[in-house]
Amino acid sequence: MRMDDGFYRGLLNSISDGIYFVDRDRKIIFWNRGAEAITGYDRSEIIESHCHSGKLRHLNQEGNDLCSGKCALAQTIEDGQSRAEEVFLHHREGHRVPVSIRVSPVRDGNGAVVGAVEVFQDISSRIVDIERIEQLQKMAFLDDLTGIASRRYLEMRLRDRFAEMDRYHWTFGILLIDIDHFKRVNDTYGHIVGDRMLKMIAKTLSASTRSLDLVGRWGGEEFLALIASVDAGHLASIGNRYRVLVEQSSLPMPGGPPLRRTISVGGTLARKEDSADSLLERADKLMYRSKSSGRNRLSLDP
Repeated sequence: MRMDDGFYRGLLNSISDGIYFVDRDRKIIFWNRGAEAITGYDRSEIIESHCHSGKLRHLNQEGNDLCSGKCALAQTIEDGQSRAEEVFLHHREGHRVPVSIRVSPVRDGNGAVVGAVEVFQDISSRIVDIERIEQLQKMAFLDDLTGIASRRYLEMRLRDRFAEMDRYHWTFGILLIDIDHFKRVNDTYGHIVGDRMLKMIAKTLSASTRSLDLVGRWGGEEFLALIASVDAGHLASIGNRYRVLVEQSSLPMPGGPPLRRTISVGGTLARKEDSADSLLERADKLMYRSKSSGRNRLSLDP
């Protein structure tokens, strides 16, 4: 059997991981079906574009834009070394997707680097498996609109966190998150677009949440994250990661520029004397401090 280009193309398209090739100018010359599935971008939208053109927009764990500088692809093309890291890419629907990437050089017959290949895998954390999701939906533990944890489930898990702190002295903190100027979205574009915005931000928050933590919809345009085994510095790091990733996300709008929103966040660690009400009240005040200080920021306990 002769294995021609068509054979190899079909083989690469049968792989569920995303795979794409770039030349030395980082122009994308191959984009497999796995890449289409993970990013939402059809090959017709990507082929012949440059990976730094703004569609994929890789961010690191701190929310820094890697495509505007020397990303892993650019470094590999320059020095011929393979690399692996975890980043967030931009989905066609606007939310951020955490992916594990592996980059290798592509060489010609003389050993010169003529481009690079990136293989990437969706590493989005799952709250539970499919059976558990169905069970949670029946018990109203998932929010109907966004598909993340509901207020009822958050309240239940918050009680569990207090019990663990009392029994085992395990620390935890919360982040109360509110979408900035969300009313303008509904007033200007209607509730359908507003719902799409809520879903996009919910996906971004959920995808960037550790498996031992929980983020859910608290109500309206508010979200609550329960962060386990955390100190003040780590809570700040997680809160700022949420903030930057949402800021870097965008909702596609037919016939117009993408729609963006930011979030204001209030974060606090639980104290021995706290109740759920006192903890939430403190986070709420801190969140409104972020609002009054200019929005798109995180406020923590002093």
